[in-house]
Amino acid sequence: KCRTGPLDIVFVIDSSRSVRPFEFETMRRFMMDIIGSLDVGPNATRVGVIQYSSQVQNIFSLKTFFTRVDMEKAINSIVPLAQGTMTGLAIQYAMNVAFTTQEGARPLHKKIPRIAIIVTDGRPQDRVTEVATQARNAGIEIYAVGIQRADMNSLRAMASPPLEEHVFLVESFELIQQFGKQFQDKLCGVDMCMEQEHGCQHSCVSTPSSFYCECNPGYRLNVDGKTCSPIDACADGRHGCQHQCVSTRGSYSCRCRAGYHLNQDKRTCSMIDYCSFGNHSCQHECVSIPNGHYCRCRSGFTLQPDGRSCRATDLCNGVDHGCEFKCVSTEGSYRCVCPEGQQLQADGKACSKCGAGHVDLVMVIDGSKSVRPQNFELVKQFVNRIVDLLEVSPHGTRVGLVQYSSRVRTEFPLNKYHSADEIKKAVMEVEYMEKGTMTGLALKHMVEHSFSELEGARPLSHNVPRIGLVFTDGRSQDDISEWARRAKESGIVMFAVGVGKAVEEELRAIASEPVEQHFSYSADFTTMTHLVENFKLNICPEEGKGETEIRSPCECEALVQFQTNTVAILQSLTEKNILWARSLAQMTARLEDLEKQIANKK
Repeated sequence: KCRTGPLDIVFVIDSSRSVRPFEFETMRRFMMDIIGSLDVGPNATRVGVIQYSSQVQNIFSLKTFFTRVDMEKAINSIVPLAQGTMTGLAIQYAMNVAFTTQEGARPLHKKIPRIAIIVTDGRPQDRVTEVATQARNAGIEIYAVGIQRADMNSLRAMASPPLEEHVFLVESFELIQQFGKQFQDKLCGVDMCMEQEHGCQHSCVSTPSSFYCECNPGYRLNVDGKTCSPIDACADGRHGCQHQCVSTRGSYSCRCRAGYHLNQDKRTCSMIDYCSFGNHSCQHECVSIPNGHYCRCRSGFTLQPDGRSCRATDLCNGVDHGCEFKCVSTEGSYRCVCPEGQQLQADGKACSKCGAGHVDLVMVIDGSKSVRPQNFELVKQFVNRIVDLLEVSPHGTRVGLVQYSSRVRTEFPLNKYHSADEIKKAVMEVEYMEKGTMTGLALKHMVEHSFSELEGARPLSHNVPRIGLVFTDGRSQDDISEWARRAKESGIVMFAVGVGKAVEEELRAIASEPVEQHFSYSADFTTMTHLVENFKLNICPEEGKGETEIRSPCECEALVQFQTNTVAILQSLTEKNILWARSLAQMTARLEDLEKQIANKK
């Protein structure tokens, strides 16, 4: 047996028509004798066989069989091709296919010799010199065996140097079996590892004319080709360990940091659930952390100094509860309450709005050029803040909106919308008019149109308060006194809101008595939010801050009715006889005194 180290051997057999059947049988025997002398196996010598004529046929590759029995069976089943002699094509196939790692050849860095044994009986019909050179340069050692009619020049062109050791010419097929025994000795050669001091640190592998060193598993051969170093399997970064990689003689293992355990995939780590041990004693919740755990309380509770028990938190002092009047803490939560006489709204935070009575409210807003677009948006937000105070419905409070500049435009009348959301949406869609400031013209429009039954104002006989709110930022370009007076005489309670350069004298002329309760002013548009609260307290007099004022439910209604009837009578008398003017003036003065007396009782 040949004891030389592992080889990758491919037989390249000529099966052209010049090889007669009985001659091909001697070639079968030649291959089987050579294989019989080799130590074959996946980690020893591997063998492949191809035959060629005008084409190339793979009989079995280097990865197909690893026992002599299987190889001999495959060799005995070969059917010769019996065509031309394309030896160059066969060498090309051996280089590009048979000796690839895909077909079972070991990688070149393992230094396992690649040997091609070409057996032919004639002259090649294609060129062999160039392709044979390429094969030799690719690391393939070529033995050229010619039989009988073979061309010596072609054999020498194919074989590896030295030619005297790689070129053989056998006179006849009958002598090839005897030649096979000599070729075995040539192929096996001397065990070079035994013949000289190889210097390999771990093991020496003999080849037909030399040797090479190999390292034990878990080590790599150093550049000197003899000594070995342990392989750090963690160094290439492909280990996939989530936490730590531990190298061990060519292999590695994954390890987790303290407080974690290794998962079944042997790579990833999961934190140890210390809470699952059942000994944490937390009253509410246990939270695992690396190397331990801690206790946590549910929302509304505070962890006590013992680190385990919990006690309810005064949430009213710790959160933005949003209660309009008062927040009351409960265990783990809170609730909002309202003053006596008011009810909590559906949102659980707000108290009942200005809903004790019905109101027809028309807001007249200044859209002049001096307001400017960005401030006009703030005015619209101011209007919507007032709408938020009201309980809007067809039978409750109705809201209308008028904008004025050099002209007057009804944005929507009292009977247009029936919910706060509809009104607020319509307000935000109002377009800025710009131009002049005709406040008197706007008051005239409000009196003659906005509070008409045609635009949704309820009849005076229904005793529904009519409220007009005028918003302006500057001096009017027309007279306001006439229509401010007429508005109040017609029973409209007038509120005046001024911002920036608004003229106090005009605001007071617009406002109803007592003027201080119906007149508000803010230095600029960004600080006028406090005016909303002032308006709320005046339009909803039954609401105070934190308490409810107890009043006669008939007092306001009686006053409104009294005012309405008196004004109607005065207008009638004025139309009948101008001579009564002095008497009427005196009566009007007495009525104003009466109103002040009633107001003072409030």
